[in-house]
Amino acid sequence: MDALWLICLLTFIIHTTETLSYGIRFAGVVTGRLAVALSLVGIVLLISRTSNLIQGPFTGGLMDQASISHADPSLKLHLIIAASSLGTLAAIFLFPTFVQLSKRLISHLELAGSIPQMLRTAVTIDSIRRVRHHVRIPNLQFISRFRIQGVPKRLLLLNALGTAVYTSSVLASLYAILLVPDYKATVLMSSGMINGFATIFMTILVDPQVALLTEKAMQGQATHDSIRNMYLWLMISRFFGTILAQVLLAPAAYWVAWLAPLFH
Repeated sequence: MDALWLICLLTFIIHTTETLSYGIRFAGVVTGRLAVALSLVGIVLLISRTSNLIQGPFTGGLMDQASISHADPSLKLHLIIAASSLGTLAAIFLFPTFVQLSKRLISHLELAGSIPQMLRTAVTIDSIRRVRHHVRIPNLQFISRFRIQGVPKRLLLLNALGTAVYTSSVLASLYAILLVPDYKATVLMSSGMINGFATIFMTILVDPQVALLTEKAMQGQATHDSIRNMYLWLMISRFFGTILAQVLLAPAAYWVAWLAPLFH
């Protein structure tokens, strides 16, 4: 059970950091330093990928235990997906605060000239104490300014679908191993194929639209409020994508289990 909660914690961190990357991008738009902001995005995503690397073996161990004890791991897998939903919700709540902090980090990075130097000069005891001055709690005025106008509905739908596939694919493949243990290697390798499909899907259909809308803001063709709303809606669509992943988990596992023998 301790391993399960560790996996849930790492999943929470993965989805919180990935979703908060929108806050860094928005800070880059507001400050007019998008290129600098994107370099910070890489650092945040590095935290996500490191958590993912640590999480993988623990999740595999959870499935091994289920196989040995002939137990159904579906409840545990649903709890892991629930952690991704909570992580996304936490990022939505932290978005205003993270935008303020990102503005400070962008200015520090410009002065320092490199990320290691920025970490030496910006991450100090005094700067950590001053973090509380940048805390922004979403209030009714913030919510009242929240509009969906100008955000393509298809973009939100595609983002939710891509998130659902990305969130459930590896877990569904691990579940499928228990359904067809004779094809363990085939099923395990298929998780990369499914994740690759989700990555291609997001890269071709979602990321270019987000980039175009962001570029309009940089050129003054769109307001900062409209871009902020776009990022918030993308975060909300990610949340609904994690909810959809709960629904996709079992069907995807049985589909992978059905597909595995066809490769032999």
